[in-house]
Amino acid sequence: MTAPSPATATIALVDDDRNILTSVSIQLQAEGFLTRVYSDGETALKALTDNPPDLAIFDIKMPRMDGLELLRRLREKSQIPVIFLTSKDDELDEALGLAMGADDYIAKPFSPRLLIARIRAILRRTEAAPASDAAGGEVQGPIERGRLVMDPARHRVTWDGKAVTLTVTEFLILETLAQRPGVVKTRNQLMDAAYQDDIYVDDRTIDSHIKRVRRKFREVDAAFDSIETLYGAGYRFSEE
Repeated sequence: MTAPSPATATIALVDDDRNILTSVSIQLQAEGFLTRVYSDGETALKALTDNPPDLAIFDIKMPRMDGLELLRRLREKSQIPVIFLTSKDDELDEALGLAMGADDYIAKPFSPRLLIARIRAILRRTEAAPASDAAGGEVQGPIERGRLVMDPARHRVTWDGKAVTLTVTEFLILETLAQRPGVVKTRNQLMDAAYQDDIYVDDRTIDSHIKRVRRKFREVDAAFDSIETLYGAGYRFSEE
């Protein structure tokens, strides 16, 4: 089941930088998305709750109400997908934002094509399960691989019963590996699973995702080594 076509998806942009609001809005509209723009969190909060878009993009660093506070208040009333725009040194804020319910983050400066690919990946993920359920179809159940449990319908991951917070892109990559333990997945296969929009993503991007996934699992289990690298070939998930 695919997500709605871009023409039916509305994206809200919240950033105090007018240049970013204008440039990103133009880029999204060129791809067929509808856009709404807000220059501060307080104005955006009322608009997002009164008339929710399909997805919202927040800058973290904003005056009056920053992106983290905006997300906290929004999550009291809405579960719309959220992508954070961050600076390269905002790793702590990224982690906090994901724990609070953000779906993904992208560091400035960013490629417009990469941002659009992330948006589409999130829309696919958030639309597929509810649409299947409403149509009376079978909703994909949890994936259990030893100590790993992934619930695609709820976007939840646990390792040995402990929650691991992943972005949508990280989730899709891990899901692809975990679906067939022991089978090597090339970087191109992982790119296709995470993006699926004919976008070019170099090998280093996939390697960076894998590195972050490993780090997150090692925060709950320092001995985690179930994602194996096969140099020159790709990655595989090793089920214990």
